Amino acid sequence: MKPSNPCFIFLLSLTVVSSSLGFYLPGLAPVNFCESKGDAEECQTDIQLFVNRLDSVESVLPYEYDAFDFCKDTDERRPSENLGQVLFGERIETSPYKFSFKADKTCVKVCTKSYDAGSKEDKLKLDFLKKGMELNYQHHWIVDNMPVTWCYIVEGDQKVCNPGFPIGCLVNEEGKPKDACVINADFNKKNTFYVFNHVDITIVYHSGDETNGMHARLVAATLEPQSIKHSNDENPTCEGAPMDIPADFKSNLKVTYTYSVTFKQNDDIRWASRWDYILVSMPHTNIQWFSIMNSLVIVLFLSGMVAMIMLRTLHKDIARYNQIDQEDAQEDSGWKQVHGDVFRPPRMGMLLSVFLGQGTQVFIMTFITLFLACLGFLSPANRGALMTCSVVLWVLLGTPAGYVSARLYKTFGGENWKTNVLLTAFLCPGIVFVDFFLMNLILWVEGSSAAVPFGTLVAILALWFGISVPLTFMGAYFGFKKTGIEPPVRTNQIPRQIPQQSFFTKAMPGIIMGGILPFGCIFIQLFFILNSIWSHQMYYMFGFLFLVFIILVITCSEATILLCYFHLCAEDYHWWWRSFLTSGFTAVYLFIYAVHYFFSKLQIIGAASTILYFGYTSIMVLIFFIFTGTIGFFSCFWFVNKIYSVLKVD
Repeated sequence: MKPSNPCFIFLLSLTVVSSSLGFYLPGLAPVNFCESKGDAEECQTDIQLFVNRLDSVESVLPYEYDAFDFCKDTDERRPSENLGQVLFGERIETSPYKFSFKADKTCVKVCTKSYDAGSKEDKLKLDFLKKGMELNYQHHWIVDNMPVTWCYIVEGDQKVCNPGFPIGCLVNEEGKPKDACVINADFNKKNTFYVFNHVDITIVYHSGDETNGMHARLVAATLEPQSIKHSNDENPTCEGAPMDIPADFKSNLKVTYTYSVTFKQNDDIRWASRWDYILVSMPHTNIQWFSIMNSLVIVLFLSGMVAMIMLRTLHKDIARYNQIDQEDAQEDSGWKQVHGDVFRPPRMGMLLSVFLGQGTQVFIMTFITLFLACLGFLSPANRGALMTCSVVLWVLLGTPAGYVSARLYKTFGGENWKTNVLLTAFLCPGIVFVDFFLMNLILWVEGSSAAVPFGTLVAILALWFGISVPLTFMGAYFGFKKTGIEPPVRTNQIPRQIPQQSFFTKAMPGIIMGGILPFGCIFIQLFFILNSIWSHQMYYMFGFLFLVFIILVITCSEATILLCYFHLCAEDYHWWWRSFLTSGFTAVYLFIYAVHYFFSKLQIIGAASTILYFGYTSIMVLIFFIFTGTIGFFSCFWFVNKIYSVLKVD
């Protein structure tokens, strides 16, 4: 977790026991800088600026820095990337922007790019650059593992710091400036592109008690992009009119890239809190607390309903039922009359057990991942750690998936154990992998940096087949060795006829209603998660997310228990699949919200980007469906076992 993010650590209860300010990611050691090269072992003098992939809110396709015709580093190096970075399409490499600590520089030339109007290759390069400016593609630069941010003032005199800046902008044929072109009145030529070929970089360092005043640590890096048409390409002065590129490429063109760098000392900012200035500019905390309070009201309402049923209605029903004769009980109605059928194995028990095994795997993976993120280990500062942790945990949690699936399948009376274990190991992961592979093919065709290399795909398959599948088989072995879960009451040989149901006690209306309350608890948090994925905004509020996760689990459980009780009272004992689908239907609302988000919030254009959006959304929806369905099933399973275990039945 980054600084200023509240981290809710739940130990034995849902009480918030810690709210951490200035708490920094464990495992990332600070780097010391100094002017003198005499202390090279203790500090560094050279500052390396790294460049990452470029992305856009108008396209799902990110591109490597080298895909555009920018200045390249003559001694290009790529730091090693973890699995999560590769899957997210991050491509970090060294840049030609090099400077030394506390060595201010003004208008340093990086390179000059020339475009010949008669060259087809130059025309393609320039067209791709103009396409990037039209779609508002953003640079992402990194200094000392910090994003180099572009800070500007928006409405209400609020300062916003964006961890990216545009490569340029466009004034369209009507003379209307798009995106970043609104910041400068000199960007006024119709049907013209303006490339930001100069950056004023400011690096802020701390040289106080943290290093005993001997060395310095970088605490902020900001820049101001500018467009300048240099009159002298060899000795630029960084003064003049904006660097305009006509939409129609008819004459030769030169673009000179330059930079200036300034160092400033600020001992008030500590190294552990250096992300604060970025996070403070994201005014979402009040909205998050509103979301939490809204969710807690729903939880309290549901908890009251469940408590009323458990403590009053059920207690009285059970006491009265156990006191009267069984002959008199035959005239009674409600949930007590289906005791001989309530544990009758469900149809398609194989598929249900497979879903529940996979859901258990996803649930444990999500819980551990969010808990570690809440502690700060999976901060965005530790790039790719969140995805890497999720994948590794999923691979290692094959054993509980196989065990739960096998044990429940045996409880349902199933005998095809080979089919069960194979489906548990391959069904849901196979669907996800096929979807991911098809999306990856589109990224390959489009030449995007997000395309996962073939070697990484082979590594993922090796993790799946070499570790996850054997662990699933091992879990299934132990699951089948154990006896099935014994129901508290006997099951009748002849199924009981289910009475005519009213509209609200039929299966579909209950399932549709069951997903509304859980979705109501998460939809605000969902907005920020979708923003971080598709609008490339930082997500750092893992404390809030962990709390919402707990609330979601409680809400899914209580909503499913309530509806399960109502259906049993209506003498409908088909609760197995219904309990899974009731809370699982929350995923349908998630998909509907994702469609709404696509059309109302995003500006994505192009068939490839649209297919990619809905392809990746389908993976999210499937995982969420299995996750929430599993929560609903096990809560209802516990409830049904609990209430029927206290009945005195012959």
